[in-house]
Amino acid sequence: MKKLLLFSLLLLMALPLKAAHPQYQKEDSVLILRLLDEANSMPKNTNWMLHFAKKFLGRPYVGHTLDNNEYERLVVNTRQLDCTTFVETVAALALCAKNGKTGFDEYCAFLTQIRYAKGRVAYTHRNHYFSTWIEENTKNGIAQEIQEPNPPFTTVQTVAANFMSSHISAYSMLNRHREWLPAIQAQEKAITGKKYRFIPKSLVGKTDSSLREAVHDGDIIAIVTNKKGLEIAHLGIAIWKKDGLHMIDASSIAKKVIEESMTLAQYLQRHPSHLGIRVVRMQ
Repeated sequence: MKKLLLFSLLLLMALPLKAAHPQYQKEDSVLILRLLDEANSMPKNTNWMLHFAKKFLGRPYVGHTLDNNEYERLVVNTRQLDCTTFVETVAALALCAKNGKTGFDEYCAFLTQIRYAKGRVAYTHRNHYFSTWIEENTKNGIAQEIQEPNPPFTTVQTVAANFMSSHISAYSMLNRHREWLPAIQAQEKAITGKKYRFIPKSLVGKTDSSLREAVHDGDIIAIVTNKKGLEIAHLGIAIWKKDGLHMIDASSIAKKVIEESMTLAQYLQRHPSHLGIRVVRMQ
């Protein structure tokens, strides 16, 4: 009986390690390696976030690609992207290029660090809320939220996060594993009540130097929402054009990664629930 119990314990201990193995297709690893090899011969001062964001233009938008397994895996899917996985894919590539890394394992290591608290591949450690994502990656020293000067960061968001715990059926893995709910509620509680400065959409349309100094090409744009239980509605990568600030994003409307033809100010005005933008810069 003792041997059986010991065997069962060892088996349970081994399960998370097995589940942590990356899940990908050959074309994913081939693309990552090709992009990193190309980057290795480029100037070191290249704007890597913007460079890699453009490499995914036209890729199909597909939501919930991280949630198709019974248990959490590190999913590497460059073929199908939503707004979050698009930003994470670009950020992991940018970190590799900045640090002279050209291996697929090194890419996976950065992606793990970006996506999960303390680098632990588990559903309960995934940075589900973008405020959590920002805080964890700030701790890692690989991201920084920009919240000044004022103006244009004139408005304060007070987070009230409970969307996941109040819409469990919308999250397939959580719905199947309701024992994970307390950990998700703890993640919500950890950011609820916290305050972050953001640029209101009335100022996003400005083209003066203050906005250009606050938002740089390649910054992560996090769109603030008033939707109950959520703090961020959408993500994109900032790109400046002659007519103002735009973004590259995995668009659920266009069903692919696009460089938005309308300015970000125009985009925000089309969505009444969008209040403005928070700005995150990869280090």
